[in-house]
Amino acid sequence: MPAQPMQNLATLLGRLLLACLFLPAGLAKLGGFAGTVGYIASVGLPMPQVSAALALVVEIVGALALILGLGTRWAALVLALFTLAASVFFHAFWAAPEGQQMIPQLLFFKNVGVVGGLLILAAWGPGDWSLDARRQR
Repeated sequence: MPAQPMQNLATLLGRLLLACLFLPAGLAKLGGFAGTVGYIASVGLPMPQVSAALALVVEIVGALALILGLGTRWAALVLALFTLAASVFFHAFWAAPEGQQMIPQLLFFKNVGVVGGLLILAAWGPGDWSLDARRQR
């Protein structure tokens, strides 16, 4: 049974809103690459230059895939894994002093919710208003 117009609209808006998290972040990494490398190095991750390059590619390409609805399920899965990993390394509220846990904890659980939305998108697909759907027709 084809999706109803409201489902297509909601799915399109959901894809665009999720992309709003990733595209600006990826472009910021592109424009401030050295700062991103320094931030990644500050949490002790290996190969910070490679990690920064990978992060900006995942964020920019993933966001564009969501916007266009092209390769949406794979993009959503990759972004979900990326977001979960980034949350563990960069919003580790459990490692912060007790008085400094609130903001990292909020950011961590916000990202957990984003991962949930991405997994739903991966499971249900991009909707009829997408290049993926157009290619299937």
